[in-house]
Amino acid sequence: MKRSFNITPLPGEYAIVKLGPVEPIPSWAQCGIFCSITRTPEELSLLVESAAVPRDFQKEDGWLGLKLEGPFPFDAVGILAGVLTPLAEAGISILAVSTYDTDYVFVKEDRFEDTLRVLEIEPRD
Repeated sequence: MKRSFNITPLPGEYAIVKLGPVEPIPSWAQCGIFCSITRTPEELSLLVESAAVPRDFQKEDGWLGLKLEGPFPFDAVGILAGVLTPLAEAGISILAVSTYDTDYVFVKEDRFEDTLRVLEIEPRD
């Protein structure tokens, strides 16, 4: 697979957590090397390290992350598609998060090795 950027596995396991739309952002959500906080009229979603999430929250554990090494200009076309299309063709579901400079793709732990193979990425240590 030919691409002009590196993809690096993130350390740790992540969970996506669902809270009510007007709930405050919990202090435990702002820890670790990566967290994503998204509020919509329907919900507050947190993507954080699994170990940080208290037991009594609605969550989906077992996500492992990949960092698409940016920064990417906003007029760049097809960055995510170049990664997501081969994963979709391999039947691998994803959770994508974009920041100002870069993109992150999370896949379930049981499909992580398949993801690395499809994207031709060296396994993490």
